Amino acid sequence: MSVDFFVTSLIVVLIPGTGVIYTFSNGIFRGTVASVFAAFGCTLGILPHITASVLGLAAILHASAVAFQVVKFAGVAYLFYLAWGIWRDSGKLAIDDPDQNGGASAGRSQIVIRGFLINILNPKLSVFFLAFLPQFVPVGEANPLPLMIGLGAIFMLMTFIVFVGYGIGASYVRSYVLSSPKIMTWVRGSFAAAFAAFGVKLALNER
Repeated sequence: MSVDFFVTSLIVVLIPGTGVIYTFSNGIFRGTVASVFAAFGCTLGILPHITASVLGLAAILHASAVAFQVVKFAGVAYLFYLAWGIWRDSGKLAIDDPDQNGGASAGRSQIVIRGFLINILNPKLSVFFLAFLPQFVPVGEANPLPLMIGLGAIFMLMTFIVFVGYGIGASYVRSYVLSSPKIMTWVRGSFAAAFAAFGVKLALNER
């Protein structure tokens, strides 16, 4: 792994996106355990995109306007669904005991699935990895497939570690947020607005 790949990947992972917001919100509303599972779900959602890029399937998605639009608007709908759920306080990010409900098997699976869907329904990730990973494969590499797989695995590991860091950081301010109804309402509204904004941004993205 080159230094350029490490630095570039770290910058990409650190930039707050839907996965970071999802992990951070779980850290605040459900605690440390839930944020780890949220980070795992978001990281798992990257795997199909990396696989598609390595196998060249992302090129098909990039070339097909219909396929891209179908996946894109499915992602938009899901982001709006999360935003509406938070705004209506319907339990999508309900306030639970940090290490009991967040650690229960039912709670774990729901958190992971939602994190997975957030990333798998974002076609921009496939296009991103299609353009990103080949940049770090040396010209003339006889067998680039293992190298790209390795780079993808490292990127996923970095994503998980950084997201867990965000989640743990959120859990430290959990007690402060939950101690004030006004702050809690503001934070919940901010998360809802963030997901809605990401949905709008994705909807307006052409490729």
